[in-house]
Amino acid sequence: MRDTTAVPAEPGTGRPDLGSAAIRPVSARRERTRERLLDAAFTVFSRHGVPGASIEAICEAAGFTRGAFYSNFSTKEELYLAVIERDVRRRLAHLEQAVADLGDDAVSGDRVNPHAVEAILQAVTPEGPDERAWHLVMMEFELLAMRDADVAAAYLAQKEQIGTELAGVLERVLGRLGMRFAIDQDEAVQVLEQVYLAEARHEMLSGTPSSAMPQLAQLILRPA
Repeated sequence: MRDTTAVPAEPGTGRPDLGSAAIRPVSARRERTRERLLDAAFTVFSRHGVPGASIEAICEAAGFTRGAFYSNFSTKEELYLAVIERDVRRRLAHLEQAVADLGDDAVSGDRVNPHAVEAILQAVTPEGPDERAWHLVMMEFELLAMRDADVAAAYLAQKEQIGTELAGVLERVLGRLGMRFAIDQDEAVQVLEQVYLAEARHEMLSGTPSSAMPQLAQLILRPA
């Protein structure tokens, strides 16, 4: 059952405003509090799952009271979305840096060097228990969104925003490589996202890495 104590409603709807905290001014002190809550939330979500994680457990792990929680977030679901947003933005920054660090052999003729693709993937998909936990938490929240229309609306809105940011990053990245998408950019972003997630889940289940992403890069990229 979702914990929605003291949740403000969207004007005129009566529904919980899952995005209200995103527009609040953030002081340096509040930002530190927010970061600690995000760190604690990821740990608790990883251990107990999204449905099983309580606000009390998250506050205890962060060393704060419920008051500190509700001064930053309205619901546990809003906190989850903030955890994902922070992680995705970090990955996008790592993606840009990984491309900036590539050598002159990253592109050969009309093809991207598979080793360059692997280097980029390693930068945005680090190995280790945290990566596995991140994907498990994401899948659990997707299931929650499938069962709750309000959560689904907030989740899809965030996915759209992140997709727009990812498209901008990829446009800059491909520009540095002298490449472009061979298909519509929005469709390419969706394909890349789905293959990336499918690869991660395959590796989690089988323990064997997939080579689908480097092969996909050869199919959808062309010289600019």
